[in-house]
Amino acid sequence: MSVDAPAFDALIVGGGIVGCALADRLARAGLRVALVERDCIGGGATAASMGHLVVLDDDPAELALSAYSCARWRAERATLPPGVEYRGTGTLWIATDAEELAEAERKQARLAAHGITSDLFNVSVLRAIEPALAAHCVGGLRVPADAVIYPPVAAVHFARRAQRHGAQLLTGVAVRTLTDDGVLLDNGRALRATAIILATGCALPELLPGTPIRPRKGHLLITTRAAPLIRHQLVELGYIKSAHGDAAESVAFNAQPRATGQLLLGSTRQFDDTTAVLVPRMLQRLLDRAREFLPQLDSLVGLRAWTGFRPTTPDHRPLIGRWPARAGLWLAAGHEGLGVTTALGTADLLAAQLLGEALPFDAAPFDPARYAAEFAHAA
Repeated sequence: MSVDAPAFDALIVGGGIVGCALADRLARAGLRVALVERDCIGGGATAASMGHLVVLDDDPAELALSAYSCARWRAERATLPPGVEYRGTGTLWIATDAEELAEAERKQARLAAHGITSDLFNVSVLRAIEPALAAHCVGGLRVPADAVIYPPVAAVHFARRAQRHGAQLLTGVAVRTLTDDGVLLDNGRALRATAIILATGCALPELLPGTPIRPRKGHLLITTRAAPLIRHQLVELGYIKSAHGDAAESVAFNAQPRATGQLLLGSTRQFDDTTAVLVPRMLQRLLDRAREFLPQLDSLVGLRAWTGFRPTTPDHRPLIGRWPARAGLWLAAGHEGLGVTTALGTADLLAAQLLGEALPFDAAPFDPARYAAEFAHAA
């Protein structure tokens, strides 16, 4: 390592929404920050995502992280440029039978215990607020504070703000390997830093083999511009079973009205397919599931479909914090489908640990150390 290699307090690898939020948070705290992204800022999973800001309550730790993060997004709203397209659509969780209505009531109670307001609707109110929904939809739970954004622009916004506070951005160059006191880039340049933070999502095992990240492929589809069919982000109450299940394939209804007048439809989940190619069978399943909830979809034209990969962990909780198997190494990865929602909470939690500040919420459920023994065995 050259003695004149530049030194940083924190070097972040990965310029998706999580890495950019971290760079912004740490640079504004006065640290010397470098952000390294092998492609472009806001690419990868960030560009492929739906961009929902949604509180999920299936797991108490997930609830704490997503609720805190959504509140942070609302606090940031006035600072976001128009291109981020922040829209407070709210989320409307759709019930199709009595069992799902009962789950909506339990969901409302869990959210209320965390101070989150929601509204339980019967079928007549549901028809009034979302008339395009199918007849078999019998009620729903609206979480009005949820929102949607356009994530790539948000990532660029945070990266540029970090840059204005002194952070260095290095794009189009990959990290070849970790070194004893930093990283070595593909172009041969060595960078030294007190803390290395890996925010590389599905690519985490490339630099840290054996870490428990498994890519989960997903398909999304967006329509051409047309009169919006819906006002809220719509999600079926069975979505969590799909999102947190371990089935090889699953599909759940999720629809967003975009600021452009388009409709964004999701979502599929596939393990064991690491190709980026579209799978017609999965796209058909996505459309068929969406039509079950929105019969008028046949009047819209699909403009574009794409795939992306969610970085999953065995317990479906992200890795946020110090990696005990290597001094000076920190992780911020494994957010599955909640990377956009939880980016700001992740940044605050890791920054608090790094800076010795009070934690915004309990860090223990996200501690990467829970997998350190498995890593040591794999190594």
